[in-house]
Amino acid sequence: MASADLALRKAIRNRLLGDSALVAALGGARVHDAPPRGAPKPYVAFAQSRSRDWSAQGAPGREHELTLDVWSAQDGVREALDIAERVRALLDDAALPLEGFALARLDVGEILAARELAARLSRARIRLRAFTEPL
Repeated sequence: MASADLALRKAIRNRLLGDSALVAALGGARVHDAPPRGAPKPYVAFAQSRSRDWSAQGAPGREHELTLDVWSAQDGVREALDIAERVRALLDDAALPLEGFALARLDVGEILAARELAARLSRARIRLRAFTEPL
């Protein structure tokens, strides 16, 4: 059986890469599961994820918490936040098609921005919460 976690990640990536405004802001198809070493910035990368049982009244389901990081080499956090806002607009309450599963809900919970001074980078962290059910 396919994984709801992987189906959700694939659908999110497809949604982001299918948006020409986001791809233009990133300078290309820069949405990574694990960014290649030295990947040009800005880019979006999947970070932490967690899922747990969300079954109710005999109907199976999973609750997912995912984190996407937007990395930027620009001074300040403006570029990272602009990209994060576009990601929020694309994903918050989106009805994404999943392979083998139904997406009951997808929400953007919060966006956090910070400078990573030692690395001379900016990051916007986007926290998502989703609920899936098998078809």
